[in-house]
Amino acid sequence: MGFCIPLSIHESQKGVVIGSVMRITGKVSSGLGRAHVFMAQKHYQDQFQSLMGTSAWPGTLNLNVSNGNLRDYIALRLKSGIDTLDASMELIDAAKSTDISHIEAHRIRGFLRDGVSFGGATAFRAQFYAKDDYVECAVLIPDLTRHYDVVEIISAKFLREHFSLADGDEVSIELL
Repeated sequence: MGFCIPLSIHESQKGVVIGSVMRITGKVSSGLGRAHVFMAQKHYQDQFQSLMGTSAWPGTLNLNVSNGNLRDYIALRLKSGIDTLDASMELIDAAKSTDISHIEAHRIRGFLRDGVSFGGATAFRAQFYAKDDYVECAVLIPDLTRHYDVVEIISAKFLREHFSLADGDEVSIELL
């Protein structure tokens, strides 16, 4: 279940974070296999470098989310300005009441190349947790996306390989 944990001090392997932490848990799922076309673009990679301090692996890891995790993800989508038309009004109202004012949205600008439009996105810095370890990452919410219940994660690491993940494995992200 998704939740925001009010913590006075949250200890992690990298130090101490003061404030609230939003943790979203989901199940790894295969995507359409097209993210690499976008993720490999220099225009995006330059922006990922600014956001994360490193380039991103040319692909995304998808997480299917439900229940409270879905509510929290929809709250991020709403902060990004993305409609979530397929979700129930009850779920959208719950997401609207979720306080994520402490989570910073970062704009990823789209661009045109040779008459082809590459859309923008919103990114949220996070940490990805699996198998008693974690890496820095970001949640990427494209301006145009098909699924409102699939979280796309970007990282410098090829997450499936780094953590030996398979479809159905449960993992978590904590928004920074």
